[in-house]
Amino acid sequence: MSKNWNKRTQAVHSGIRRSQYSEVSETIFLTQGFVYDTAEQAEARFIQAGDDEFIYARYGNPTVRMFEERIAALEGAEDGFATASGMAAVNGALTAMLQAGDHVVSARALFGSCLYILENILSRYGVEVTFVDGTDLSQWKAALRPDTKAVFFESMSNPTLEVVDIAAVSELAHAVGATVVVDNVFSTPVFSRAIEQGADVVIYSATKHIDGQGRALGGIILGTRDFIRGTVEPYLKHTGGALSPFNAWVMLKGLETMSLRVNAQAESALKIAEALEDHPALERLLYPGLKTHAQNALVQTQLGGKGGTVLSLDIRGGKDGAFAFLNAMTIPVISNNLGDAKSIATHPATTTHQRLSDEQRTALGITPGLVRLSVGLEDTDDLIGDLQAALAASQP
Repeated sequence: MSKNWNKRTQAVHSGIRRSQYSEVSETIFLTQGFVYDTAEQAEARFIQAGDDEFIYARYGNPTVRMFEERIAALEGAEDGFATASGMAAVNGALTAMLQAGDHVVSARALFGSCLYILENILSRYGVEVTFVDGTDLSQWKAALRPDTKAVFFESMSNPTLEVVDIAAVSELAHAVGATVVVDNVFSTPVFSRAIEQGADVVIYSATKHIDGQGRALGGIILGTRDFIRGTVEPYLKHTGGALSPFNAWVMLKGLETMSLRVNAQAESALKIAEALEDHPALERLLYPGLKTHAQNALVQTQLGGKGGTVLSLDIRGGKDGAFAFLNAMTIPVISNNLGDAKSIATHPATTTHQRLSDEQRTALGITPGLVRLSVGLEDTDDLIGDLQAALAASQP
């Protein structure tokens, strides 16, 4: 496979493995185990499996391997390990590399489940975590220590869409020898250049834009071959967070159309943000692609000017206003996924970030009126009209 291909070509062709039948669409190898010709061959494979040698689906599978190699080529990483979900990827990447006594610095603006891992799981096993404002480089610099093992952040935070400077944070982290782990879901594999910008480990929930059609769970951890095969694989193959071969096939199919979908969604998201930005029913509208966004200059350099597929609307009237808005919509569905072909609206304070205290949500900017809108593939004018009508209906 050519390493000089552009992303859209990599997303269609990288990692292909064809059987003896030379099929066009990738084969689904729905098997949990593999047969050996001899006892000696079985012994040799358990000592060291080759690139196209498999032992057990929890360790690896040909369909899963196609997905791992394709997304690694797309991201510019040496290797990847696919997981059962995005959170399995976050947990797997961090837990595999950390041990009691290690220190981690993390941005505090995170998805609720990511916060749970950092606050509740890692601390349970003696890992110290320091939280900082991810957009404030002086806080990163102050928090990093000679014994800091890793830094963790969402390159674009959920749901307030703060953009963290990957290159600048990576430079600070690498100066103390820390590994940079980036949850890159909102930036998407289409707009991301996280590895190029300094990230050591990149994580995606493939459930989002990679599948992009609400069908299956999946995740991926991307990094150097030494990290993936030497650190991540031993942990995950023994703890059981493997991706299903069928789900891997779904993700392969999703990758083929991802660029077309995500670019269309981002274009639509920008038009919606521009149309609604000054609406009287809004306290504020958050979309990094807007020139008025505080970090739009960083969006230009880090994401090629693309603000992503998600915007957040802070509805006047708090929770009552937000619920009235949600209940008045006729096109977006109320759910808690994102990156889907269907537009999806979420009320983070009562769903994805519900377990946080009022004080924590306030500190993160998650107000009672905040609604996260993942823009789908519907007609943009239809969406704008529907959202404007719902905003009008939200106000007494």
